[in-house]
Parts: sequence; C-alpha cells; structure tokens
Amino acid sequence: MNAAAFLTYIIITAITPGPNNIMSMTHASRMGFRKSYPFNLGIFLGTTMVMVMTTLFSSLFFSTIPKAEPVMLVIGATYLLYLAYKIMTSGKEIRTGKMTEARFLPGVLLQFINPKLYIYSITAMGSYILPHYRETGILLLFAVFLAVVGFLCTVLWALFGSLFRKLFSDKGRIINTIMALLLVYSALSLFL
Repeated sequence: MNAAAFLTYIIITAITPGPNNIMSMTHASRMGFRKSYPFNLGIFLGTTMVMVMTTLFSSLFFSTIPKAEPVMLVIGATYLLYLAYKIMTSGKEIRTGKMTEARFLPGVLLQFINPKLYIYSITAMGSYILPHYRETGILLLFAVFLAVVGFLCTVLWALFGSLFRKLFSDKGRIINTIMALLLVYSALSLFL
C-alpha cells in the first residue's frame, strides 16, 4: 500500500467541507465548543458504525459496489442540497440563544445518510486497503482509524466555529451563504 497516498486521501477528504464538518462548526458557532461536544461524539459513534458496516460490506460484496454507487450519490446529493436550503433559510443572523444544546443522537443518525462518509469509506477500502488486506480484524482496525481521523477533523471545524463565534454572529447571512454554497459544491462534486 502507498501509505503517503492513503494518508493524503483520508486527511484531505476528512478535512474538506461536508455535512459533519459544516454542522459541527455551525453548532459550535451558535453554542460554543463545549455545548456542541455531544453532537460531535454522536458523529464519532455514528461514523464508526458506518465505517464498520461499509468495511464489512466492501469486503464481502466488493464487486457489487459500483451498482449501488449511483443510487447513493443521488440520495446523498439530495440530502446535501436539503442541508444547504435549511442553512440559507435559517435567518439573517446566527442566533446563539435559539439553540441550547447539540444532541448526541442527531450526530449519530446523520451518519447513516451522510453521502460523503459512504464515499470516503468505500473509496478508502476499495482503492487503498482491500487490494492489500482481507483479514477482518485488520479491516476493522482501518475502519476505526478512518473514523478517528474524521472525528479529529470534525472537532477542528467545531473549534474554528467556536473561536470565530462573534464573527459568525455579526456576519450570519454571509456565513450562512458560504456554508450553503459549500454544501451545494459538495453535492455537485459527488458527480464530478
């Protein structure tokens, strides 16, 4: 395995905008880092669960993945566009008082409809891991490793949102527009 290419792929994919990173930043900018942490822990648990499922699926049904990909792309792009719409129509200002907590369960459930996560996992498995490893234990370690990298990147986005909370509060419409456009870009990039 080309470790440098593998690490480059997972870091770039995990750090770029996607539902987890944008929602994590949004929660932290509205409530602060500490109050957004349950949502981030939910993301980690959900990501780990999806990573394990897609790893097992990839290893068992590696040849059928291309047939499922178009359906996953359409569902995923639709969901990203829905998130973009919700962010764009959320109001002129980011109101810190409206949200009081970011809950754990929505963070978990988001992962089961997060297209970027499925693509991240299936691509990492199909391109970098499965050609070299087939043992279930090793594959599961890779799945957890991918989840940890994703979680660390999501926490970085939350920290960014928390640190720039005042800016986000003052420039809420601009920030909402930028985040919505990033989600639209994410949706379109699924087909490029």
